Amino acid sequence: TDVLVTHNVPLLMAGNTGTGKTILVRDRLLNALDKDVYQNIFLNFSAQTSARASQNIIDSQLDKRRKGVFGPPYGKRTVIFVDDLNMPMLQTYGDQPPIELLRQWMDHNGWYDLKDCTFRELVDLQFVAAMGPPGGGRNPVTPRYIRHFNLMWATDYAAPALEKIFKTIFDWHFDKDRFPGE
Repeated sequence: TDVLVTHNVPLLMAGNTGTGKTILVRDRLLNALDKDVYQNIFLNFSAQTSARASQNIIDSQLDKRRKGVFGPPYGKRTVIFVDDLNMPMLQTYGDQPPIELLRQWMDHNGWYDLKDCTFRELVDLQFVAAMGPPGGGRNPVTPRYIRHFNLMWATDYAAPALEKIFKTIFDWHFDKDRFPGE
């Protein structure tokens, strides 16, 4: 995964709930990158996420390089991590505006300024995302957007592995709080 990020390749980590997608990407990958070269922007999508809010969060952390061109400070790259990518609510015709905004950057290297409607070219950016399979409030994401990513699937834990993880946590709590044996 770190090779994809350091070589500017978009990454989509998918998998069922509880497989550690967010922890793997955020804590093990992005927070381990060289802070002198990379800065991170974290977005958490929900059913209420709007394209305007997403654009404002990203735009607020980018500098003006020259007229119409924005990006991180010179010599840096920005990795934008979108967690729960497929959570925005579907609109009447099946679109998801926050995802369409991100797709616009991937297709056209920028988006339009919300104040003066001029095109803003965004440079030295990269997207990394995590999502679960559709269902339970998650929606399918258009193939027009997914095609830009390299997909990695986080597999489910085997039952013995889950038992060992939770047994270790329970044992620690019982030892720490000195519960009687029964």
